[in-house]
Parts: sequence; structure tokens; C-alpha cells
Amino acid sequence: MTDTPQPRVKAVIFDMDGVLCDSERFICEAARGMLKELYDLDAKPEDFLPFVGTGEDRYIGGVAEQYGLAIDIDKAKSRTYEIYLRIIQGRLKPMVGVREFIDWCRRLGLKIAVATSADLVKMQGNLREIDLPPELFDAVVTGLDIERKKPAPDIFLLAARRLGLEPECCLVVEDAPNGIQAAKAAGCKCLGLTSSFTEADLLAAGADWVSPHLAAVPNGVLEIE
Repeated sequence: MTDTPQPRVKAVIFDMDGVLCDSERFICEAARGMLKELYDLDAKPEDFLPFVGTGEDRYIGGVAEQYGLAIDIDKAKSRTYEIYLRIIQGRLKPMVGVREFIDWCRRLGLKIAVATSADLVKMQGNLREIDLPPELFDAVVTGLDIERKKPAPDIFLLAARRLGLEPECCLVVEDAPNGIQAAKAAGCKCLGLTSSFTEADLLAAGADWVSPHLAAVPNGVLEIE
């Protein structure tokens, strides 16, 4: 009797911002608004690009450092989230193909997880706004669960552990070089989405595959062995 074909991977771990939802422009808008309001700093959108995917501590703190600005990171982050959660209402949307891809994973019997460097409050706000509740996922990891943020592998190692799987059995979906480097350092395969960076940027970071969105995933990403 022939064995039933099995997926090459046993789980898919999704980054959140730029993968599940189109949120990068909103967190940039919120952080810029906070820096202007609290510190009278006119930061530029491009100032934040090196820190995409690293969590808001570094996202905000890294830009402040570039300008030689000393900030209270807890106060700055709290105000940024207040602005962010207000401005995403009715505006934040799921990325193209997200729901269909998740349904595909479920039909294949794969586990799914979210692993985001963002804090819990942002994750909950995002998933609520795009109608993908945390309970939909088999595991959730936020930036509050780890010490070392991306590009360190810790977030994906913890996600795999919470799924009860080895990292080698997991596919990570990411949109930022920092996240791709973290996924590869953890031992996972990685699909890069060009929602925030170019294909060249993602491949240079080590992505195994690159796609514009989850509705156009390359052949072989969830290939059956």
C-alpha cells in the first residue's frame, strides 16, 4: 500500500507586519507622529527602513539614535501604539492571498503560527482589525516573549518549539531582510514577500523563494514529497 504523500514542511510560521497585514506604513506614520509630538523631531520614512522587522524598541530607538536623540523608550513606544491603534481602524487590510494561503495550509494538515517582533498589544490590534483572531493559530510568539530580536533566530526557534516541531520542518514567511536572516539562522526554510523590500534585498538576505504576495507563491514552497 502506497503511503499518503506528505508536505515537505509541517508548519508555516508567519511574520505579521508586511506578511499578514499591510501595516508598515501605519507604524511608520505613528512613530513619526510620536517623535514629532514628544520630541519635536521630523523623522523621514526612510529613516525607519533599516529597523523594519526588529520590533518597536529598535524601530523607534534606532531612528532616535541616528538623530542623537535620547528618549524614554517605554513612553515613546506606548504613545506610538496609541496612535497606531487609532489610525489603523477601518484602514488596515489583510495582505493579498493571506486567507486563501492559510486555508491551503489547513487543507494540507499543516500547523500555523504567528511570530512577530511587535508587542502583544500591536499583534492583538492587527489581527482583530483584519479578522484573523490569535485563536486561529496553533502558536503565537511576540517580541515580549524573547530577549534577542531579529536578526537573531530566537523568535522562530521559540515558535517551532511551541508548535512541537524542529525548525527544519517549518517554513517562515517574511518580508524583511532582518526576519529572513533570523529564519535562516534558526534552520527554517524562508519565503520572502516583496511587500516592503525588493526581491534582490530578500534573496541577498537568504530567502529560499520570493513572491510578491501569498496569492502567487512559487511552485515547490509547500511541495508534496
